[in-house]
Amino acid sequence: MNVIKAIYDFLVGDIIILIGVIITVIVLALINSVPALASLRVASGVLLIIAVLGTLIATLSRETKAQK
Repeated sequence: MNVIKAIYDFLVGDIIILIGVIITVIVLALINSVPALASLRVASGVLLIIAVLGTLIATLSRETKAQK
């Protein structure tokens, strides 16, 4: 169990980042595989950037609240 936790801490370090990455990957996979969402393929890069920034903001806000 300690090995799994050590790998998790090394790769991710925060559950919010892990959840954000998983949601982003699922959304981008859906955009690329569902024909009805083909029009969103052009904006998938922008969606990825917004998702990453949202994840970072959520993580940083949680860290600043924890330090008080």
